[in-house]
Amino acid sequence: MDKPLILIVNDDSIFSNGIRALWEAMSEIGKVVVVAPKTEKSASGHSITISNPIRIQKIVQSNDFEGFAIHGTPADSVKIGVKVILETSPDIIVSGINSGPNVGQSLRYSGTVSAAAEGTFLGIPSIALSLNCFNPNNFNSAKIIAKEIVNKALAKGLPDGTLLNVNIPDLPSKNIKGYKITEQGSMYFLDEFEKRKDPHGFDYYWLKADSVDPDSSINFDKKALESGWVSITPLQLEMTNKDFIQNLHSWDFN
Repeated sequence: MDKPLILIVNDDSIFSNGIRALWEAMSEIGKVVVVAPKTEKSASGHSITISNPIRIQKIVQSNDFEGFAIHGTPADSVKIGVKVILETSPDIIVSGINSGPNVGQSLRYSGTVSAAAEGTFLGIPSIALSLNCFNPNNFNSAKIIAKEIVNKALAKGLPDGTLLNVNIPDLPSKNIKGYKITEQGSMYFLDEFEKRKDPHGFDYYWLKADSVDPDSSINFDKKALESGWVSITPLQLEMTNKDFIQNLHSWDFN
């Protein structure tokens, strides 16, 4: 049986430790192609490049690591990977391993999740993987978990229009409690802009944000993650509020 073709993307750049760790893990499962932004694109959301050229640069590093650096966004990387670089559609797209969690409201901003969403738009099973640490030194547990979840997804498949958002505790494997199927939680940000001055005396602003999590149940992503569980959340691309449609009809636009 042919090995599955796996497309790897991320938003931390092709030079990040997370994408190399994911490449190592996925290479044990199938044939891997890496296509990722050349520079960090964290919090880029689902933006795509339409007013500038998208350039592709082949990258070759130590220990046989190679891939394609894209002068664009995570979503661009998926589009270019599927439509230009690969000759056949991948069996699965895996985005990550992101440094820092993607839970609650942050899903809307996440380039990692958006790359998986772009793969889902294209009808390809897609998974986003994030580690609950912004400066991780060790991806060993994350690599083990990534392999298990990707193997399951390849065997079981995913429904059309659905991706998996996976958040992994930054703990040794023996200390991780297990897997928890969760819902997207209600975590949100309290934004604050700090006013500063540049060396020329001009004002500029730096975004500072504290997170607030009103959820108390481990049935939600952030709470499960912080309680030592691997959080697996199935996300749908359909955004229509179907419960409100009938109410909206009552507005009598006609």
